[in-house]
Amino acid sequence: MNFTRSYWIDSTEETKYPSLKEDLTIDIAIIGGGIVGITSALLLQKEGFKVALFEGNKIIKGASGHTTAKITSQHNLIYDYLIKTFGFEKAQQYGEANEKALEFIVDKIEKNNINCNLEVLPSYVYTLQDNYVSKIERELEACHKLGLNPHFKGTFLLSLPIKASIEFRDQAQFHPRKYLLALAKEFVSLGGLIYEDTRIVDLEEGSIVTLTTEDGIKIKSDKVLSASHFPCYDGSAKYFTRLRPERSYLIGVTAKYDFPRGMFISAEDPKRSLRRQNDQEKQLILIGGESHKTGEGKETEFHFNALNNFATDLFAIDKELYRWSTQDYITIDRVPYIGKLKSSSENIYVATGFGKWGMSGGTNAAIMIRDMIVKGSSPYEDLFCPSRHITPPSIKNFIIENLDTAKELVKGKLKINSGNLKLDRDEGKTVSIDGEKYGAYKDTEGTLHLVDITCTHLGCELTWNCAERTWDCPCHGSRFNFKGEILEGPALEPLRYFKGKPY
Repeated sequence: MNFTRSYWIDSTEETKYPSLKEDLTIDIAIIGGGIVGITSALLLQKEGFKVALFEGNKIIKGASGHTTAKITSQHNLIYDYLIKTFGFEKAQQYGEANEKALEFIVDKIEKNNINCNLEVLPSYVYTLQDNYVSKIERELEACHKLGLNPHFKGTFLLSLPIKASIEFRDQAQFHPRKYLLALAKEFVSLGGLIYEDTRIVDLEEGSIVTLTTEDGIKIKSDKVLSASHFPCYDGSAKYFTRLRPERSYLIGVTAKYDFPRGMFISAEDPKRSLRRQNDQEKQLILIGGESHKTGEGKETEFHFNALNNFATDLFAIDKELYRWSTQDYITIDRVPYIGKLKSSSENIYVATGFGKWGMSGGTNAAIMIRDMIVKGSSPYEDLFCPSRHITPPSIKNFIIENLDTAKELVKGKLKINSGNLKLDRDEGKTVSIDGEKYGAYKDTEGTLHLVDITCTHLGCELTWNCAERTWDCPCHGSRFNFKGEILEGPALEPLRYFKGKPY
């Protein structure tokens, strides 16, 4: 059984792009090798720019390699909220932008004959609770007003006590890594450059932007796009106060009966997302959910087991083959940040905060960034502008996020004896040594690994993720492996690591 490994990664070959070894001058530098970075790189290379993409690890192994891979403009119950928060016109733009992103992906796959298990099929938001029926009805009315042509369904395809649901027809699902590997290959064939294992740790603004890798190599570029999930360069725009990191979980199971044709997600919590994936001769059912703020959930196994119990109750399961988790960033007002890094930035762009809808949202971001660079503007840039005005209902979220961060900062400084160095093999926990806190992990060979668990971003104390053997930050979502190496930003420096004793 293959635990804590993404099916998308497990079913595709490892990439072998080189790391950057010498200084480089280019037109456009793109930081991040997920759906935003790769799609943007291809679109801009086709426009005649000299483009290079830099990935700190391997491409398509971050959020884009751990997604549910639904391509849809149905982002749970969002359109009624958007009309109330942003007004009718901007809500309409949100739907239109994501519909165009869906069309772009499907068209790209069909025209280029990309073998990535594309299926065009309906998407559903359903509820099991009476008090959500009115929310479904309001969302249905909002979608009709916006011209999204939804359909109300009182009965359902799943064996659940459904109260109501909304159907969006002609949505899609695919194998995201197969799709993006094909786009990356096309990008390189056009002269584009991909550098893996090349982490950007510094950026100097100017008419020519200077990027610096962790090895001290310099990159000169006219324009830069930060597509690294969380912005690797903040420019004093304080994105860490405007993005909430959330972890969620997926399992892949086989069942004795075919899964119904469609993609499904519950309107209420605990969130349950369901879809199928045809894997050679067997059908894999992917079930996701159990979201919580990074570093604040229950034991990781609890979340996986909750999904397994849900699947067992719903299907005649043969076996569980995969389980993995992922991280998403959610903006204060639920709309991604796409555009100039800050209002004064002329040549630095950012795309982040897709709130678990990164396939359509990330593709829309790439199209928008292409238009802003090539045409000078995008029809959607005001809606997605990173420096947009925070509307009153969203200010409460802003305050809560910052109070949450302050709480974690203070809590982390307390001297708490969380245990001693008696660990079982493959166990990790916080320990106290001479009054100081460390993160301890004993590997399967019996070797003890100790790290300073003060996050190198802004000083929050990290928590242990037992399923993935990582140290996670509850403030801003940075994640490190048990040796202190960065797995996910915004942190740019690894943790202090001690093999054995820290003294």
